[in-house]
Amino acid sequence: MAPRSPKPDPSRPDPRIGRRAVLALIAGGAGLVAMRPALALGGAQAQAFIQRAVDDVYAVINSGQAPAAMYRQFEAILARYGDVDVVARTVLGPAARQVSAAQFASYKAAFQGYIGRKYGKRFREFVGGRIEVGGARAVKSYVVVDSVAYLSGRAPMKVEWHVSDRSGRVSFFNLIIEGVNMLASERAEMAAMLARRKGDVAALTADLQRAG
Repeated sequence: MAPRSPKPDPSRPDPRIGRRAVLALIAGGAGLVAMRPALALGGAQAQAFIQRAVDDVYAVINSGQAPAAMYRQFEAILARYGDVDVVARTVLGPAARQVSAAQFASYKAAFQGYIGRKYGKRFREFVGGRIEVGGARAVKSYVVVDSVAYLSGRAPMKVEWHVSDRSGRVSFFNLIIEGVNMLASERAEMAAMLARRKGDVAALTADLQRAG
């Protein structure tokens, strides 16, 4: 006959409960560290933010500067209003987790310049046109700000701006122009470029510095 286990003493705490409590506190603390404070971004705030970005874009477009100078200004606008870190990581895909911090920093700087030149050329088409910022609506963890671009001699284009404050500051991280998703398009293009370079992020970085 197996000996009976001693009855628990009600005056002494169960060590298993103590271990569970400690683990729960650790898990809860880790969750708090991982969570970034939200700024409670509202629709009106997101609208005003995009209006400022649009105003800055038009200030460059109408400045009469040479294209190269305009592209540098567009890159500065991207850095000011866009979440370049999130966009660069998303576009690079799994490779972003496999490179060193220094390699990623070099890639991000090259990507920022590449995007500034690429979309700067597109923005030059807006000379003589205008962008009207419309309403905003909450979608999951971000706010969509609607706008319509009116270009000379072309049909109006619907442009959606995806705005978030999850990085700790208000910024936009995606554009959808007439249904074309910028993040998805750039990620597909970057994946193809990286594949042609056999996954060499340093080679990709060097080519992005020269592109455009």
